[in-house]
Amino acid sequence: MNVTFRQLRLFLALAETGSVSGAARALHVTQPTASMQLREVAQAVGLPLYEVIARRVHLTEAGRELARTARAIANEWDAFGQHVDGLQGLTRGRLRVALVSTAKYFVPRLLGAFCARYPDIDISLEVLNRDGVVARLRDNLDDLYVMSQPPADIDLDDEVFMPNPLVLIARAGHPMAGARALALRELSAERFLLRESGSGTRMAVEASFRAQRFAPARRLELGSNEAIREAVAGGLGVAVLSWHALQDGGGAQGVTVLPVRGFPIASQWHVVSPRGKHLSPIAQVFLAQLRAAGAERAAAAELPPVPVP
Repeated sequence: MNVTFRQLRLFLALAETGSVSGAARALHVTQPTASMQLREVAQAVGLPLYEVIARRVHLTEAGRELARTARAIANEWDAFGQHVDGLQGLTRGRLRVALVSTAKYFVPRLLGAFCARYPDIDISLEVLNRDGVVARLRDNLDDLYVMSQPPADIDLDDEVFMPNPLVLIARAGHPMAGARALALRELSAERFLLRESGSGTRMAVEASFRAQRFAPARRLELGSNEAIREAVAGGLGVAVLSWHALQDGGGAQGVTVLPVRGFPIASQWHVVSPRGKHLSPIAQVFLAQLRAAGAERAAAAELPPVPVP
């Protein structure tokens, strides 16, 4: 099979952009040239690699497998280039990080410090819900992935770097805000505002509710921490959110943390990558920075109170 590395890059760009024109722009070639090169790749493989439906490229099974192979080769080549730069005392390259939406309250700040230290590094940051991050993880699209509930069905290198306590909040001035210790059942009449199904916070909350044999009588599902905070502040109900969504997100205004037994729910921030993935030197440096940030926060006691007994 005779396929050049540049042709593999072109096909990978096709898979990532979803169009021949997008792939052509990514590799700075004309569209006719891109089309010709892609035809040559398909001829070399001997199977159809994609089809165009409603102006959108859809990969065949062979195309998806080729895209995975091309991505692995490209990642290895990029890592080699960064290693050579490091041997020459240079700090160039690209860092790709995908994170769940709640992690946006602290990871971008860490990236800012990282960029200040390494100004020639290009950063690609994807902020998605958990399902979106897991999908990128399955396709090995990024260097590192930050989430609170890593998938159990993927073989991962998984490292916990910081606690992610989940607190129960209500509007400021809520009648139960002054209590010393509440039982969760005392909130059974409240409307519980929940993140979307599949989010890490939702998974942790539902596991805690099951353990305590508690089922809210009324629920309302909202798709973001910001929407939930505002709804709670407006008196629409109570909610369980990450401590970071209140402290780092500047969203504590108008809400208060209720002293409920069993809260905060213990949760952790994980940084993961596919098992055996060769991390680039840049990714290794950023991973070390995540570890240091977690240790600094723990030392500075920038974490919520211990669970209510």
